[in-house]
Amino acid sequence: MAVLEETRAGKLLPQGSVNCDIHHPNPRMDQLMPFLDDVWRDLIVARGITQLDSIAYPDNAPLTCRLDWRDAAGGLSNTPERLAAEALDGLGAGTGILNNLCGVHMLYDAYMAVAVAKALNDWTRIEWLDRHAGLRASIVPPLQDIDAAVAEIERCASDRRFVQVLFPSAFHQPYGHRGYWPIYRAAARHGLPIGIHAGSAYHHPVTSLGWPNTAIEDYAAQSQIMQTQLASFVSEGVFAEFPTLKVVLIESGVSWLPAFLWRFGKFWKGLRFETPWVDRPPAEIVREHVRLTTQPFDVPDNAGIVARLLDQIGSDEMLLFSSDYPHWQFDGDAALPAGFDAGLVRKLAVDNPSSTYPRLSEKRP
Repeated sequence: MAVLEETRAGKLLPQGSVNCDIHHPNPRMDQLMPFLDDVWRDLIVARGITQLDSIAYPDNAPLTCRLDWRDAAGGLSNTPERLAAEALDGLGAGTGILNNLCGVHMLYDAYMAVAVAKALNDWTRIEWLDRHAGLRASIVPPLQDIDAAVAEIERCASDRRFVQVLFPSAFHQPYGHRGYWPIYRAAARHGLPIGIHAGSAYHHPVTSLGWPNTAIEDYAAQSQIMQTQLASFVSEGVFAEFPTLKVVLIESGVSWLPAFLWRFGKFWKGLRFETPWVDRPPAEIVREHVRLTTQPFDVPDNAGIVARLLDQIGSDEMLLFSSDYPHWQFDGDAALPAGFDAGLVRKLAVDNPSSTYPRLSEKRP
């Protein structure tokens, strides 16, 4: 995997490039009201619920939105046209995948979660996908009710612009548990990867030791959560049961992966009698089934170090180009680290997204 000393991705993205992680703003509750049944409109008004933001990205935190991507009032880009100009055209991408971080999974009322998830997906479809031909989106399922989550996937999957099923990084159990398998069965049937995005449902601490006090502790702990989920998917046999399923770790970082795979594989060799369905080294399974988005790219801005990391990962098929828009992960159009050659950029921005998301290759409606 060759790298060049001085290249930047923004102007190098080839035709057909895909930005695999873009965030459209979380809707206010009044924006979701037209998509809710009367009973839920009345109940939400009675309870005084106005917003379902995730606490992981407070609006005023610098990381939440780059300064030049904030609107005149200091908020996030609130139109598809502006989002596309900055997250697609501004970086040379033709298609972008929207991942909404609305706090549906933070709701303890499962019935409300089902209603809000449905409204959120309809709002994304009508207010965003219908207004820009280059946008695609992830389905947000209500994990509080697995049967309802499957039904929501079935409902949304008929719209081919939905290309993924989106989970928060942590919910009630590790995601390899069989209780989640009906979701994977539905996703695999429709050719939809499972995207796991940083940002917990916050029903449990984000660390194994309890609740942290600072945002930086929470943010750094997301990689630890991703490692746990990855081990669960492999150890519980999800990929053996669903051999076509892909899992995309979104905003997880990248540099932790080689060391984790080495350690996980070492322990598997000594304890594999526990998991006879894991019939080959975990690293092989992960390279086949798991993808990671490139932002935040938690590696020093050094071409030599980047080259060594890619060599340790052992595959140029695992990374997907992303900007993590509008989060402040880079300045200007430097959405990939210095040193990626044109061939590797094409793999990350065109070939790998196309093989990961089959629906992207379909003709746009």
